[in-house]
Amino acid sequence: MKSYLFKSLALVAALTLTPRGYADDTVKVGVLHSLSGTMAISETSLRDVLLYAFDEINTAGGIKVGDKSYKIEPVVVDGASNWPLFAEKAKQLLEVDKVAVTFGCWTSVSRKSVLPVFEQDKGLLFYPVQYEGEELSKNIFYTAEAVNQQATPAVDYMLKQGKKKFYLIGTDYVYPQTTDLILYKYLLLHGIPAENIGGGFRKDDSGKVISAGKYVPFGHTDFQQIVADIKQFAASGDACVLNTVNGDSNVPLFKEIAAAGLTAADCPVVSFSLAEDELRALPTKDLVGELGCWTYFMSLNTPANKMFLKSWNTWVKSQDHPGVVKEKRVVDSPMVLSYDGVYLWKAAVEKAGSFDVDKVTAALESGDISFEGPGGLITMQKNHHATKNVYIGETKANGQFKILETFPQVYGEPFLLKDLDAKLTAATK
Repeated sequence: MKSYLFKSLALVAALTLTPRGYADDTVKVGVLHSLSGTMAISETSLRDVLLYAFDEINTAGGIKVGDKSYKIEPVVVDGASNWPLFAEKAKQLLEVDKVAVTFGCWTSVSRKSVLPVFEQDKGLLFYPVQYEGEELSKNIFYTAEAVNQQATPAVDYMLKQGKKKFYLIGTDYVYPQTTDLILYKYLLLHGIPAENIGGGFRKDDSGKVISAGKYVPFGHTDFQQIVADIKQFAASGDACVLNTVNGDSNVPLFKEIAAAGLTAADCPVVSFSLAEDELRALPTKDLVGELGCWTYFMSLNTPANKMFLKSWNTWVKSQDHPGVVKEKRVVDSPMVLSYDGVYLWKAAVEKAGSFDVDKVTAALESGDISFEGPGGLITMQKNHHATKNVYIGETKANGQFKILETFPQVYGEPFLLKDLDAKLTAATK
């Protein structure tokens, strides 16, 4: 904690005094995010916070490997919300720019597009955004929330609030589909009958449910019929919505919810792909009481978070990176998990005494690499996921969240489907 606070104080004091630039000894680090297209609303801020972390480390002296210090030289590329392009850009970073590590991707389809590239070229990717699990790559470290660190704690909370009906809605790709299938089985296991799970089902030839929920394409804007369905579903007064819609489609979704007069008191919406940063584009006065479940909220009242926000705001106003918006900036969980990932990688490099991917991976897998970040302690696990705090937050009129419940130091478990199937089979015997 002390070292983190010292670094933040040093950045606040020195950022405007030290000219930006790099020493002779540098290490190239990749940034791979959508800076254009439908996902730019979410991903541009991840680019920004990564640049902030690099500047903070460089200002504090860089990365120490043996008796040398290396400054970070960022290589920023635009995936442009185009999944095949993500793979091309990953190949460029690894084979042309020869970066030591890459921080990037938001959607699971972008991550799955680049995964074979990182495995083939023996690269290293840090992935910071909540995802569906059911994956483990030796070349990816997931600071992201796994389903058991976001979606299932949110369901547990809603069950404790007396909710008996759950409407599932998401964007039509792998993260929402897999997460909602997990939630469907999790809800059944917790006594919620299938008829109380809204959004629809798709079954295979044997009648087994293979998909649960209502799905819309990326960039979808017309939610009138869906919101009408939700309003009817919620008429009993004991329903909620589990929302995995991604990107700028959340803007028309919540505007339609507000226009329909559907409030959090009628049917609260718990969002997993929508955090504080995207709320800048939404009518937050109409969303008071809606919920989110993340491993960070900007309103966390801790010394580490306060110092982080002070340092971040100083950097935003004073830095000279092109394209970084300076006004009305907020911080959310994917941003903090991106930031945490940089420091976890730095700690692993310094422990390994090398930028070599195999040596850094071994250090990260040791279980000894932790960072006291803005959201609390985060520790990398042997299974490439991270132990961290989980918070349930309620939206306030200013777009911030009131923390309602904390789940401390939750172990990241990526594989849930097989265990749920086994428990459901046992329960029916």
